[in-house]
Amino acid sequence: MVRLRYLGRITFPEANDLQHALLEATDDYVLVFEHPATYTRGVRTKDENLLVPAGELPGPLFEADRGGDVTYHGPGQIVAWAIATVADDPSAGRRHVERLENAMASVIRQFDREGRLGLVGTKDGFPGIWAHLETRPVKIGQIGVRTERDRQGRRRTLHGIALNVNPDLRHFAAIVPCGIPEFPVGSLHSLGCEVDLVEVTREVGVAIAASLGTEVTTQSVDLQGATGGTERPLIRRLRAAGVVPEDGLAISQRKPEWLRIPANMGENYTSLRKMTEDLRLVTVCEEAGCPNIFECWNDGTATFMVNGERCTRACGFCLVDTRKPLALDPTEPERVAEAVVRLNLQHAVITCVARDDLADGGAGAIGDTIRAIRARRPETQIEVLVSDCKGDHDSQRLIFDARPDVMNHNMETVARLQRAVRPSAGYARSLTILARSKAQGLVTKSGFMVGLGETMDEVRELLIDMRAAGVDIATVGQYLRPTTRHLPVARWWTPEEFAEIEAVGMSLGFAHVQSSPLTRSSYHAKGAANAAQAVTLTGRR
Repeated sequence: MVRLRYLGRITFPEANDLQHALLEATDDYVLVFEHPATYTRGVRTKDENLLVPAGELPGPLFEADRGGDVTYHGPGQIVAWAIATVADDPSAGRRHVERLENAMASVIRQFDREGRLGLVGTKDGFPGIWAHLETRPVKIGQIGVRTERDRQGRRRTLHGIALNVNPDLRHFAAIVPCGIPEFPVGSLHSLGCEVDLVEVTREVGVAIAASLGTEVTTQSVDLQGATGGTERPLIRRLRAAGVVPEDGLAISQRKPEWLRIPANMGENYTSLRKMTEDLRLVTVCEEAGCPNIFECWNDGTATFMVNGERCTRACGFCLVDTRKPLALDPTEPERVAEAVVRLNLQHAVITCVARDDLADGGAGAIGDTIRAIRARRPETQIEVLVSDCKGDHDSQRLIFDARPDVMNHNMETVARLQRAVRPSAGYARSLTILARSKAQGLVTKSGFMVGLGETMDEVRELLIDMRAAGVDIATVGQYLRPTTRHLPVARWWTPEEFAEIEAVGMSLGFAHVQSSPLTRSSYHAKGAANAAQAVTLTGRR
């Protein structure tokens, strides 16, 4: 099985960490994306092929464990990486390279209907894709691949091929591209083949995936994005993703029986609310309008929200305040720890607002909160539900190094609906932080909503990707619209469908799947964590 994924624009460190996580996946993967302005050095790069100091390059320089020399990546260039199992023989790597080259050349010829690029293909002694013009050959595609064995002993490929559709070619002038000084670098557009980047991106993915196997699945994605118009951006993004807002359920429509929750403000609920007020703490239970607040608070459990109560993002489903955030309160970690002690919690859940205004995305304060709880009550299990920290690995390490017992980051929705549901986040970025969490040896958890317009097939593909990235615990619940300013509910998923999702997840090897209409990220969190740890201890996976 080949799983084709279009990832949009993603940094090299994120793409690199994700592909190394997928090295252990059961299936083959093809990742198609763009980088921001970036330079990468292959394992055979010569220092003299950097014509300016690294600090003067138009983009960051990264070491890559692929073959080849130094090259440039940036907007307007399509990158396709294949993480695939190949035969265990010395020629397998070369045959894989040939497959990628032939697939890319076939796509270019498909779009070069007027023959502007001459005879497109390879060139003896020079890997990559070339336009053989009458005057001289011009390189329009780069390739760099490596193979290595996974833990199962399979020989797997990494990295892949890049096609210059319409990048800023001036950035190649800072290097000797691919260590080849005698021939120029060009692009489809620079050579007169003015094609649509989105169309070529789609076809590159299809061709590369088909070159690896006959059975291919993909996550539908919104490659184009929302265009202009008079509607609110939230509604425009939803239409661009293929969802018709008018077909959604009216916010006044009566909920089905399985979503009706009686208010039960018992003694534990009242005392917990008083305690959070006394300690000036914020709970996501209240801020996000969680439907399980009465059950959880009467059970003496709550999810504390740190880094303030104002979020720098405005996701289409979330009720949390989005006004300009205030400065962090340095006393907050100790106040959360005090609450954990007072409640005698065996399992504490700490979540946060996104703080894109902070250099570390608020990660340092989360680490401080973990350490404060450990100091006051070391026997408490600590679960954190965090933002993506803008994909910055150094920031994320501030949380990893504090060693939470469960590291949770939500995917929130399927690939096609990402831009509509949470425009400041991304599918690939979320998979990457989950993969990095697992690489740190942490129990890893993620969740998403249904009822936004997704299909069961898309849900299945999302679960597959989460498991491939190393997620141990999955949570799935029904989206409930907080206000008319938020995304509409497309439909109510039934309890039987949630049971089907749970069965799919367990068949994929998750340690625990919590799937029900009222499930939220921290719902029954202690039981899920214990289940995951039990699976790890028994070595069943």
